[in-house]
Amino acid sequence: MARLKKEYREKILPALLEQFSYKSVMQAPRITKITLNMGVGEAVADKKSLQSALSDMEKISGQKPIVTLARKSIAGFKIRDDMPIGCKVTLRSDRMYEFLDRLINISIPRIRDFRGLSAKSFDGRGNYSLGVKEQIIFPEIDYDKIDVLRGMDITITTTAQTNDEGLALLKLFNFPFKS
Repeated sequence: MARLKKEYREKILPALLEQFSYKSVMQAPRITKITLNMGVGEAVADKKSLQSALSDMEKISGQKPIVTLARKSIAGFKIRDDMPIGCKVTLRSDRMYEFLDRLINISIPRIRDFRGLSAKSFDGRGNYSLGVKEQIIFPEIDYDKIDVLRGMDITITTTAQTNDEGLALLKLFNFPFKS
């Protein structure tokens, strides 16, 4: 069992039950999935950039990413229908908790000029999104082998009903929010 999953069951869950005075354990918010999304706009001109983005994403997440296709043509960006323009990975269960552990304890502290994550990035339903400007914050990526710095979106989906519940859940997971 992943370290954070065990910690959630033993420490975080009882704390949430006490804080929000839930009657059932199933009412307490929990993380359902983590989605990593990388838009590769330069894949329109250069197909190799998408392949390197796929390999980076695979190293970071530990599973093979899905290539996302354009939904409709946009002449201004020279994009046609069903053109590959990015990749995404959905992590659940043990892989999700292991990724979250690495994200909180290793990757986020490696962000340059880091002063804390914004607590305003919740969507109104307790889900949290953060953007990463460069993929080199992850220890799995070898700095010498990258061709270009790419950013990605990381979305943490929870069963929380409100932003306050989602914030409390992530704070108990030791997320470094701005005070």
